[in-house]
Amino acid sequence: MNYRRALFIGRFQPFHNGHLEALRYILKRVGEVIIAIGSAQYSHSLDNPFTAGERLCMIMNALDDAKIDRSKYHVIPVEDVNVHDVWVSHVRSRVPKFDVVYTNEALTARLFKEAKITVERIPFFSRDVFSATEIRNRMLNGLDWQSLVPKGVLRHVEEIDGVNRVKELSLSDKPPNAR
Repeated sequence: MNYRRALFIGRFQPFHNGHLEALRYILKRVGEVIIAIGSAQYSHSLDNPFTAGERLCMIMNALDDAKIDRSKYHVIPVEDVNVHDVWVSHVRSRVPKFDVVYTNEALTARLFKEAKITVERIPFFSRDVFSATEIRNRMLNGLDWQSLVPKGVLRHVEEIDGVNRVKELSLSDKPPNAR
């Protein structure tokens, strides 16, 4: 089937090289893609250290560096509603019309399929390495995370002192007696 516009939704905490490869894969199949920054209302926690605005900047920087034409994508923050029955309609109310959803996340796929929206899987690109959780863990442990993200993301994380934020948040997420 020939799709015109796709939805690619993720938290992008942070946006990494696997996300960039997924977008390239999607853009070979559709005319344009909506990149929905999920859980947009969350930030400053260990699982969601970056704000929606920071994630938007990371994505834009990465795609600019990759020379991906801005007319081929939209980046839109979408907050969670935490009610599965209304989540798809909520997403649809926040973004332009789309023909297909690209995701590997099981619940996301199920909810869109139940809403009669076509869902396509994306090949994983070194999933054991390209994982935002892995990147945050490497930040915490002083290991190489920089090679796992596009240069534009690296620049933005450095600009906002993101590694120190992740480290400080790891302390606040522990019970007082575990510090």
